[in-house]
Amino acid sequence: MKELITGGLPTPPQPFSWAIRSSGLLFVTHGPVQADGTILQASIEEQTELTLNNFIATLDDVGADLSAMVQMTVFLIDGAHMSRVDTVYGRYFTAPYPNRASLIVAGLVAPGMMIEIQGIADLS
Repeated sequence: MKELITGGLPTPPQPFSWAIRSSGLLFVTHGPVQADGTILQASIEEQTELTLNNFIATLDDVGADLSAMVQMTVFLIDGAHMSRVDTVYGRYFTAPYPNRASLIVAGLVAPGMMIEIQGIADLS
């Protein structure tokens, strides 16, 4: 059985969920989405912070924190942003870090969006 988790974000205009809890796991995808549903038009550092803060809000909804994250996939539109993302990411996570892949993609769905992160948390 799956349970919708919103992290306080509005219902997306497309047919997807911000997060789903099922079988002791939390499946999450976030980008720099603001509380009103718009994309933050700002630096890659600010977009990364908001994206990770959205993860925190979602995890808080299920009584967990970032230490529950076991796997992350970072999607960026510019490989030159990786070191700046790592700087922000390093302020949010401590060792042992989640397993992580980072991909450079041709684009993301919303104009101005430079980052999207998908992750899985172990809630057991």
